[in-house]
Amino acid sequence: MNREEKVRWLRISYRVGAVADALTLVPMLSPKAGGAMFGIEDFDPPIEYKYAMGLGASLMAGWTLLLVWADRKPLERKGVLPLTIFPVIFGIALSGALTLARSDLVQPRKMMPLFVNQAAISALFAYSYHKARDAEEEPC
Repeated sequence: MNREEKVRWLRISYRVGAVADALTLVPMLSPKAGGAMFGIEDFDPPIEYKYAMGLGASLMAGWTLLLVWADRKPLERKGVLPLTIFPVIFGIALSGALTLARSDLVQPRKMMPLFVNQAAISALFAYSYHKARDAEEEPC
């Protein structure tokens, strides 16, 4: 794989991640959207939930912008990808798994698309990062 292809994979990763993060903001900022996404009828969480989601949404928005920033210098900022896999994606997946294990708030079938998405994005990021690791050593 030549340098251009490696950069292309990095850019695909950054952009897919930024779009996924931006879309994740919708259920975080709108309890109605979150309830609909996870099949929770008449979801009207308490203020504590809304506060926690607001904090999380701020971080998610920041990570969205971090991925956009990384896209500006894809090779130099490729280290953003493994940092996004762990702890960010892994932490979100673990939180979802713990929710399933500890409560009946969400049905597993409603969480599966999220888990599949997280696994696919993690695989894309890992592939792109692995392929790009030696790209800086190649001549331009």
